[in-house]
Amino acid sequence: MLAGRIARITRAVRTERLLLREWRDDDLEPWVAMGRDPEVMRFFPSLVERDRAVEAMTRIRAHHAREGFGFWAVELGGTFVGFCGIGRVPFEAHFTPAVEIGWRLARSCWGHGYATEAARAALAYGFDVVGLREIVAFLVPENARSARVCEKLGMTRDPADDFDHPAIAEGAISVGGAPQRRHALYRISAARADELSAARRSR
Repeated sequence: MLAGRIARITRAVRTERLLLREWRDDDLEPWVAMGRDPEVMRFFPSLVERDRAVEAMTRIRAHHAREGFGFWAVELGGTFVGFCGIGRVPFEAHFTPAVEIGWRLARSCWGHGYATEAARAALAYGFDVVGLREIVAFLVPENARSARVCEKLGMTRDPADDFDHPAIAEGAISVGGAPQRRHALYRISAARADELSAARRSR
């Protein structure tokens, strides 16, 4: 019952500049193009072939249907520009079971604060609607751009929490040449998110 209620609510979430919505079939072509951009995929293991992009889109939609939340398509001015949302971590590690937040935007959208804006809405949804107590994020330590977004969200990193991603082979290198297996873990609790939200409202 709860998942069905959440699924109806998550059809669209609006921020000041963005629309976070369900995925549509016509999102596929720009999604494929993002996966073929070496800069967008700089800290991922490889560029994404079309069939893998289709599979990823199918998994994202299935997660929404199963859980009632997931990674939304992000729209700017009526145009698909990437994704952002929350999802269950699909592997076992010292911090699982857990729900992660993630985002990926087209290169043309970098540097405008869109990732932080979308991610802040996703965090609020996870805590206020889904009722999560904690949300995590994990990324290659060299990914300074995403690390800054985590910090702007109020997420914190303890190096003792860093881990070797179980789905990535020892010695693997990302598209941009960074060591790929070791990941930094960021966390934020519902209580901390509430504190930060109250501080923003009081300004």
